[in-house]
Amino acid sequence: MEIPKWKTKNLLGIESLSKFEIRKILTLAKKLKHEPAKNKSYLAGKSIVNLFMEPSTRTRIAFELAAKTLHADVISIAEKSSSLTKGETLRDTALNIQALGADAIVLRHSSPGSPLLLSRIIDVPIINAGDGAHEHPSQALLDVYTLEEKIGPLDGKKITILGDILFSRVARSNFWALSKMGAKVTLAGPSTLVPKSFESMGAIVSHDLKESLADADAVMLLRIQHERQSSSHFPSLEEYTRIFGLNKYRSKWLKKDAVILHPGPINRGVEIDSELADSGNSVILDQVTNGVAVRMAILCLCTLSYNK
Repeated sequence: MEIPKWKTKNLLGIESLSKFEIRKILTLAKKLKHEPAKNKSYLAGKSIVNLFMEPSTRTRIAFELAAKTLHADVISIAEKSSSLTKGETLRDTALNIQALGADAIVLRHSSPGSPLLLSRIIDVPIINAGDGAHEHPSQALLDVYTLEEKIGPLDGKKITILGDILFSRVARSNFWALSKMGAKVTLAGPSTLVPKSFESMGAIVSHDLKESLADADAVMLLRIQHERQSSSHFPSLEEYTRIFGLNKYRSKWLKKDAVILHPGPINRGVEIDSELADSGNSVILDQVTNGVAVRMAILCLCTLSYNK
């Protein structure tokens, strides 16, 4: 299989991508997912560095598995094991990784815009694995892939994203991706976490859970991003669950075939009950599986577009 050409070596966010570019990534991901393992040596001889300055399970492991499946060499660096703990700047860390011969850097960082900053400093491809509350492009791409796999083309479909929208990079990337694919996106939750200002992006904002879930083809649950909040935005987790948690009773407001998503980690019994997270409507584990295929596509497009 021939890897299609990609206009840029970096993947910094979804907002700047066109529908055509999103489709190119998803089409390649589908081909890679179903291609025999013996034929996937597209990145043989390449070195991929995962530079994760925030905790991660699914994203880090998926990028590692994606790179290894493509026969690349993979090195994962966490903040506590890097010289950043000794005062080295992110800039110098990245420059040293480049000098050591890396072919691409997958970066997760708490500072919004950090992947963009590095892309202007170093030559090797930068892939954004989540930057603060800004964007999480690979998550949005795998979510679109999973939704299309389960409910078909998204044009005209109603997708509700429920939870901590204000501090969620997943919500932002998903809004851009879903909107570009023609979906009607509702952002729902308490007014303190879903301000009306999101309407300026073109989203429908709702603080009424029943209204938000009615006729939705899919609902994506988001956890409360405590690590990014400087103060509490609602009285307690119990209060949030009582009003906005998705439980068996409230699931009756959904269509019978509505799909349930969650980017993880799940706080069971808070934003969603275990019975629903493990139900036949849930595609949470499908998201995880598809994350490897989507990240294979991203690594191929970005890394192979760059020539040292």
